[in-house]
Amino acid sequence: MRPLRGLSLCSAALLSACASSSPSPGINPPAPGSVILAAPAGDGWYRGAVFYEVFVRSFQDSNGDGVGDLPGLISRLDYLNDGNPATTDDLGVDALWLMPVFASPSYHGYDVVDYERIQTAYGSLDDLKRLCDEAHRRGMRVILDFVINHTSSSHPWFVDSASSPQSAKRDWYQWRANNPAWNQPWDTYSQTNTWHERNGAWYYGVFWGGMPDLNLQTPAVREEVKRLATLWLERGVDGFRLDAARYLIETGGGAGQSDTPETHAFWKEFSAHVRSVKPDAVLVGESWSETPSVAKYYGSTATVPGGDELPLNFNFPMSTRVLEGINAGSSGGVAAKLLEMRNNYPAGVADAPFLTNHDMVRLATQFSNDTSKLGLAAAVLLTLPGAPFLYYGEELGLGNGAGNNDEAKRTPMPWTAAPGGGFTTGTPWYGFSSGRETANVEAQRASPGSLLSRYRSLIHARQGSEALRTGGLRLFTATTGVSRTLAFVRMRDDEQVLVVHNFSNAQEAVGPFDVEGTTVEPLFVDPGVAPLTGGSGAWKTSIPPRSTGIWRVE
Repeated sequence: MRPLRGLSLCSAALLSACASSSPSPGINPPAPGSVILAAPAGDGWYRGAVFYEVFVRSFQDSNGDGVGDLPGLISRLDYLNDGNPATTDDLGVDALWLMPVFASPSYHGYDVVDYERIQTAYGSLDDLKRLCDEAHRRGMRVILDFVINHTSSSHPWFVDSASSPQSAKRDWYQWRANNPAWNQPWDTYSQTNTWHERNGAWYYGVFWGGMPDLNLQTPAVREEVKRLATLWLERGVDGFRLDAARYLIETGGGAGQSDTPETHAFWKEFSAHVRSVKPDAVLVGESWSETPSVAKYYGSTATVPGGDELPLNFNFPMSTRVLEGINAGSSGGVAAKLLEMRNNYPAGVADAPFLTNHDMVRLATQFSNDTSKLGLAAAVLLTLPGAPFLYYGEELGLGNGAGNNDEAKRTPMPWTAAPGGGFTTGTPWYGFSSGRETANVEAQRASPGSLLSRYRSLIHARQGSEALRTGGLRLFTATTGVSRTLAFVRMRDDEQVLVVHNFSNAQEAVGPFDVEGTTVEPLFVDPGVAPLTGGSGAWKTSIPPRSTGIWRVE
């Protein structure tokens, strides 16, 4: 769930200043070639997996009603991963994140009215089970958006709770006799009240009155949430994306509405429960905040490799730095962010980098459809440590639809340029984004130079290298000032992979890079990238504007 832009991330105009500032006071920048991030601890399947975020309503319609559904998604699984590692015409992703599929009165589904039932327009419980089975058969996992910070105001729990101060579920939500008048916590200047009137009393809903917050300080609510998690894990899903992870338990106004110790304690409790039911299940936290705050949601690594709270957390600050850096032609902010992660994240945890998601203006729109910027962003994302997440259509250069509303960020997937876009035989629930004449699967599938082909090549290169999938990172780029290139080595066991990205709009000669080895194997090299020369410990190359070279050095 998107906070209303209360972050203080650096703007493009301030990129240089951000890159130049020390990410952690009192810590000197490391020498070039220093190890910045260690390889993730443990052997969880998700630590190097490539995830694909799907808005079911917009992916594929199977019955002509204009609304995407689970049978439609099943019919497109081979596009995502056909289950055959020898083929290269599928995207090759390892896991799917389904945006909310539970029963809801809204198009987006973040206001749930029944956590045990599938949204009727999307299909049935049998369809969800079949999706999991078909995904598993292809080697993919499936995680669900699990929205437990709040429900719909139409949920029977809330209807019961609101009916009377004597209701058995009164304490399933927070009620006050008077309005405490807390403003939303993500914006210092917000004048939006988080308390809402109903039947002469006031209830808490941090986002709006139609989505009242569950009271997770009530033991019965915590037990119900754990019961529901068990139910879906037993039905075949492989974990959950956790919406609004910072806002679960409030202890007062202002700072008491986010990142509270009680919230962290609940995530430890919930994570332990999930591990007890399905030890390899993954939890992915949406903690839309700065790096020091995000880092805390991993919890402790003392007894649980990877953290005893949430083993993956979306890296919103890195998304900002990558996009700003590409626009500005400097990788300095990305290098500084990698160092800040080293200084704040527990050692051995796995990151969850991404470029954009369903709450953000699409990447192609932000980059004004500049294909060189889109291509560089893909290469940076898929060479960073952790488990990268792709937003559906990102691999095509899909832009925003008309308007600035959230629906415009979640338009139907364009499979072809024909009427209906291959998405539906009827009228789409929302209009297609412009530019689908070229930003569609059919137009790009067979073109070696297309953005789709680039994503496929990068993902397959990543899957063929354990160092790229799950390795640590040794950084050559300075963590202060402006840098035109981003260079690092990913390493795992005896494998080391040198990665060089040119963020600038000019040819760049780069090196020497201190990487021991005498044999070089290109894993992914853009046209015009010069072969590595110079030999062991002094490798050099020359890279065209906004291009990438990836080599295994042995």
